[in-house]
Amino acid sequence: MTVTDKTYPAVGACGLDCVLCPRYYTKGKSKCDGCGSEYSYAAVGCKIFRCCVKEKNLETCAECSDFPCTKLEGVDKYDSFTTHRKMIPNLKFIKKHGIIEFLNAQKKRQKLLGQMLEQFNEGRSRSLYCIAATLLPIKALEESLDLAERKIKEKGIKDGDLRSKAKILKEILGEIASKELIDLSLKKQEERSSSIGSQKAGISRLPL
Repeated sequence: MTVTDKTYPAVGACGLDCVLCPRYYTKGKSKCDGCGSEYSYAAVGCKIFRCCVKEKNLETCAECSDFPCTKLEGVDKYDSFTTHRKMIPNLKFIKKHGIIEFLNAQKKRQKLLGQMLEQFNEGRSRSLYCIAATLLPIKALEESLDLAERKIKEKGIKDGDLRSKAKILKEILGEIASKELIDLSLKKQEERSSSIGSQKAGISRLPL
């Protein structure tokens, strides 16, 4: 799978950290190696990738003089394979500090995600761990893993019992996310469209 057009394919033109996306860890033909790779959304018609990379020869939208433009309106209100809620904040960070600084800042999140996938993934938790690694504060992620390790040791759970280990970590992540008021579920586009439709219907009923 060849990655083309971008110097840093691990960072999406839209600001996503591709290394925190579940498809980055997929095995087989559907594995995505980053923004612009053969099986990435960018390769099959992403308007942001086309405008930013193909037409303007930029690395991310943060480099564009038009940022933020209408193409980015609402993109962080729904999710795909991964959460989009960090798109705009990531782009603002890149605009201010540069893409190298962003990559360095994300290394800790990527490392923590790698730990979750390697030690706590029973085969059904990859998406949740990716969302948590993207949205939760780094300190909260570190504390979650430390607490999970302690509980596993206290309960005498064997290292190979990934199902039990995953259950413990997911419960901890859920509790911390609740305290932080962070939703760890994916919001699908149809949910957003339905919400917008309801709002428009309500507006149409307002007295003139």
